[in-house]
Amino acid sequence: MSVIIPDELLQTTRMSDAELLQEIAVMLFQKEKLTLAQASRLAQMNRLQFQHLLASRKIPVHYDIPELESDIKTMRELGYL
Repeated sequence: MSVIIPDELLQTTRMSDAELLQEIAVMLFQKEKLTLAQASRLAQMNRLQFQHLLASRKIPVHYDIPELESDIKTMRELGYL
């Protein structure tokens, strides 16, 4: 799906395309509509950069048990555990 935002609306916000994507990603993450990984992809940032953006706004990272288990599985697959 593509979303088209008219240039005049984007100019009104005085934001770049990248900034607008970041704002949408932050909002959807805050509302728990996207995971950290999904929101960082939408914002076109790596997870660490996105976490820094969240921290700069004092937005806590949602990290639940399934995400922890997924991270542990990934670390085992990569040989870190």
